[in-house]
Amino acid sequence: MKKVVLATRNLGKIAEFERLLTELASDIKVLGLADFPDMPDVEETGSTLTENALLKSRAVAAFTGLPALADDSGLFVNALNGDPGVFSARWAGSHGDDQANTAKVLAQMAELAAKVSTVDRSASFRCAIALSFPKGDPAGDSERDSEGDGEIGDLIEIGEMKGQLIEAPRGSGGFGYDPIFIPDGYSLTSAELSAHEKDAISHRGRAMRAIAPILIELL
Repeated sequence: MKKVVLATRNLGKIAEFERLLTELASDIKVLGLADFPDMPDVEETGSTLTENALLKSRAVAAFTGLPALADDSGLFVNALNGDPGVFSARWAGSHGDDQANTAKVLAQMAELAAKVSTVDRSASFRCAIALSFPKGDPAGDSERDSEGDGEIGDLIEIGEMKGQLIEAPRGSGGFGYDPIFIPDGYSLTSAELSAHEKDAISHRGRAMRAIAPILIELL
């Protein structure tokens, strides 16, 4: 089978990518960083989702010698001036502490609500997915350069899901900020939707469906 490495140790993300890829191709095996325990952590020093996704995809492709997919996602809350944004995964201080991150956002929104009569609870999930190939891979010579950043062979796709924040978590599915986010047009939180329903509208699902045909073509 063809192989692609997903630059994450997050089992929820791996399962989500596997579901999305399986819909389009059954001959691609998705590996995670757990399959490469010696892979050093990649410091996410970028100031944007795209920069961080590229840092991870390039590093993983170089280390593993395989095509690599990396995503960087964030929750952008309008009332918080776009925060937590690129810092979403470590908003409360520790990387990947979903409960603490969610609690901090809710506390910030509650603090705002105590000061004004009406709080803008609109927000959006955004995702940048990067695809990079190891040096010497013919697919890496592709003339595609979707971001125009001069790096031939790097591919970027962006996805967004708009919605509203609620005041307390609901639902046990998904991960991250899903329990406090209701997508526009729905009454359930992302954590209350089925995996299939979420994949159809999510920021990551949209970005993945855009990049998957190119991945399949180039592998």
